[in-house]
Amino acid sequence: MAIGAERVNGARRPARRRPWTIPVAVAGSLTGTLAAAGAGALAWGALVEARNFAVRTERLPILPPGGRPFRILHLSDIHLVPSQADKLQWLSTLHTLQPDLVVNTGDNIASAASIRPLLDTLGPLLDVPGLFVPGSNDYYAPKPANPLRYLAGPSRQDPDRVRLPSDRLFSAFEARGWTNLSNRNTSMVLHGVRLDVAGTDDPHLDRDAWPGFPGTSPTPARSLRIGVTHAPYRRVLDAMVEDGADVVFAGHTHGGQVCLPGYGALVTNCDLPTWQASGLTQWSLDGRTVPLEVSAGIGTSPTAPVRFACRPEAVVLDVVAR
Repeated sequence: MAIGAERVNGARRPARRRPWTIPVAVAGSLTGTLAAAGAGALAWGALVEARNFAVRTERLPILPPGGRPFRILHLSDIHLVPSQADKLQWLSTLHTLQPDLVVNTGDNIASAASIRPLLDTLGPLLDVPGLFVPGSNDYYAPKPANPLRYLAGPSRQDPDRVRLPSDRLFSAFEARGWTNLSNRNTSMVLHGVRLDVAGTDDPHLDRDAWPGFPGTSPTPARSLRIGVTHAPYRRVLDAMVEDGADVVFAGHTHGGQVCLPGYGALVTNCDLPTWQASGLTQWSLDGRTVPLEVSAGIGTSPTAPVRFACRPEAVVLDVVAR
């Protein structure tokens, strides 16, 4: 009979072994090590990575033939707190990227006191043609919540959140020439190309009502259709693609905010697939595919100021010929 086997009812089976256990001292050591690693990762995410601002640059070949190339700066999810001096300083440098158009996909502020510092630090960018839509944190102040609610799916909006003076922010943007695309559309000309643009109010708050793009351009070969929304819910992306969008901009996801190295985002806080939580990907409907630009955002809610494997970003898109 083989070593380590016993015979039961004429059949042979491996001998029973004592359950494997971890000595108490070793278990305590492992627990302490894991706790220390978790604390270290949390500190890194809050003190280092959440402030490690980056500019992601993409090439977007959608320009009609003969159109002059131009540059879009995509800003999203700034979540500004007035005391964030490092963020304010970095934002104040973005005008040096020399964009021809700014697209802002919402969640700019975290308090009423953030409005003036934000406007001051954006400075010269407000003189550049711009498009914007609101996010939920432009309307409501952040409120502490169990982070497990976020991991469980799209976060719920508590009814007792403090209302922010968002009209002041939106009016200031418009006074400087930026166009409010909250369930609206319009047309503009940039470098000889007609831009038919349309956007929605925040889908995460169920405030979206897709307006459609403006009427057919008299020179369709020299026009682009740009869709803008805060939260990239499938229903909104589908409506934009069905209506003929050439590119779609969104934010809201924070790129997953806390990601696993080598894997990516665990959640998107909407029904967008996690692999599209940030970056320039594509969205398809009924055989039509268009570029989808989702920003990982510049900030986080002040109640959860941590990023991991997901740097805060502004995005530069150089629009060139197809």
